[in-house]
Amino acid sequence: MKELENIENNIENNIKDFVCKYEEYREKLKAYNYAMWMISWDSSTEAPKGCFEERAKYTGILSEESYKLQTSKEYIETVAKLFENRDKLDNSMAHEIVEVKKDVDKILKIPMEEYVEFQMLLATSQNTWTEAKIKNDFEIFKPCLEKIVVFIRKYAKYLETDILKGYDVLLDDFEPGFTTKEYDEFFGVLKKELVPFVKEITSKKLNYNNDFEKETYPRLDQIEFAKYIQKVMCYDTNHGLMKESEHPFTSGTSTKDVRFTVHYYEDLLVSSIFSAIHELGHATYEQQCNPELDDTFVGGGASMAMHESQSRFYENIIGRSLEFWKIHYGKLQETFKEQLEYTTLYDFYKAINKVENSLIRTEADELTYPLHIMIRYDIERMLLKGEIEVSDLPNIWDKMVKEYLGIDVPSVSEGVLQDVHWSNGTFGYFPTYALGSAYAAQIYNKMKQEIDVENALSNGTTKEINEWLKEKIHKYGRTKYPNELLMIATGEEFNPMYYVNYLKDKYSKIYNI
Repeated sequence: MKELENIENNIENNIKDFVCKYEEYREKLKAYNYAMWMISWDSSTEAPKGCFEERAKYTGILSEESYKLQTSKEYIETVAKLFENRDKLDNSMAHEIVEVKKDVDKILKIPMEEYVEFQMLLATSQNTWTEAKIKNDFEIFKPCLEKIVVFIRKYAKYLETDILKGYDVLLDDFEPGFTTKEYDEFFGVLKKELVPFVKEITSKKLNYNNDFEKETYPRLDQIEFAKYIQKVMCYDTNHGLMKESEHPFTSGTSTKDVRFTVHYYEDLLVSSIFSAIHELGHATYEQQCNPELDDTFVGGGASMAMHESQSRFYENIIGRSLEFWKIHYGKLQETFKEQLEYTTLYDFYKAINKVENSLIRTEADELTYPLHIMIRYDIERMLLKGEIEVSDLPNIWDKMVKEYLGIDVPSVSEGVLQDVHWSNGTFGYFPTYALGSAYAAQIYNKMKQEIDVENALSNGTTKEINEWLKEKIHKYGRTKYPNELLMIATGEEFNPMYYVNYLKDKYSKIYNI
């Protein structure tokens, strides 16, 4: 009996040794990730134009060192040993090891030279995209995008399994459990339920005083209102900051450093408002994760669709609600006295919920938004299959916008170049925006049963809403999968009809149908 006890103690001590070894590796890898993140943040916000060639060189060196560490014999053996004994680890560490084992298996299939070359390419690609968008010239970005697509196709091929092939490999990277099969079913529901409804809504005129939409809104005043929104949403500025970039985004490494950006158009006030609310939705999720997960690989959002559920929830369900603006419209009028002097709260509410087929995804209303995602989903799938090439993208884009939205695309800046994602190599991301919107509606349905959302907003901040989401979703970080979080938050598996019903109910009231 004592001999058995000694054997068990030895096994337990060995596992502890492997955990300690793993934690040492993890700390080094997170340091590399932090450096790469800081470079990326600076590149997107305020880096000088002439720095990118040198920056790419050092990015390559950091990427190579990180790759070597992740593929070292000792690290692989350490992860493998912990994976074999995951039943003896606490739940958080066991989940982390399962995910890290997946990452190790993936990176071992990618040649180091190609991995490093791709990271160096991405160090300059966003700057190239920005230049192309500003100059309205697809040819500037085309060679860079062609290289990105070559790698993405190789990447998908390297990581194919008996279950995941082609585009499904990329989709699974961003939302575990969702492949083209699941997305096709999801988009099938939206096409059946929402497309006829969109046609009905867009055939009706929404009457309101739109004079304020013709005004000019100084950039500095918009920045001040964005700072006000930060306070409303309880954003911790001691552990985050706001900057400006061509395409708004949120980025962070832990609960202690979560940053976001906004873009300002002086002829389009609502753009910066809802970009700020959207990105602060992401930031709220990141800041409200359990800080004990900061030093692990399971901090931050559970998946991109779950992340987008939070940003789309705050942007649309909260940010475009009448209850929200009953409290904050006075501040908006105070900030823009001349421009909004004769615009009533109800004029503004109608304006921010007006349904129309439009060119820009980030400015699209809730109802037509999924159509924008379907366009990108279909294009990415064709691109990954080799049915189209990068050179075909402008024409394909224009054709599909005409088909889905019934409008002509006047320029590549308002068309194929409008989104930053492809310059970052993030193919497979776009569908999570629509899926996240559907998650948000289902989560909201449950939230309304447990707290008085209107009363919570009347207090002037989203504090009570934040706290509910923290308890139901945020605190878990990546220690649980999206389907598990949805079950915890709502008590049900995913059901897209909550999204359909939310949209139909809201817009039927606005348009008096």
